[in-house]
Amino acid sequence: MATRQCPHCGKEVFDRMTQCPYCREALGAVPQIRGDSVRDAQGRGMIRQGLLCILLAAVVHYFAGGYSAMQLPYPIQPMVTVYLSPLLFLCGLGLSSFGLYVRFTA
Repeated sequence: MATRQCPHCGKEVFDRMTQCPYCREALGAVPQIRGDSVRDAQGRGMIRQGLLCILLAAVVHYFAGGYSAMQLPYPIQPMVTVYLSPLLFLCGLGLSSFGLYVRFTA
């Protein structure tokens, strides 16, 4: 069985109990999370992670491609700008679109 913390004494009690066996105080109802809201929250998280990947790919491509006026102290391999930053961009795009799919099918 799942447990939760008593709000009065702080000890762990079973979530099905209506009264704490330690302090004898009445426990409130356990809030139930619907499955749709959980899927919606997961979809939002995936969208956010995908957008962060897209932003990271843009920043990496900007600095590794030499578009910045700042000189980096070490050379960046061309493989980063040719393969890795576009791959990160596409992965972020895919994660964002899958998050949209999960969110709107919930």
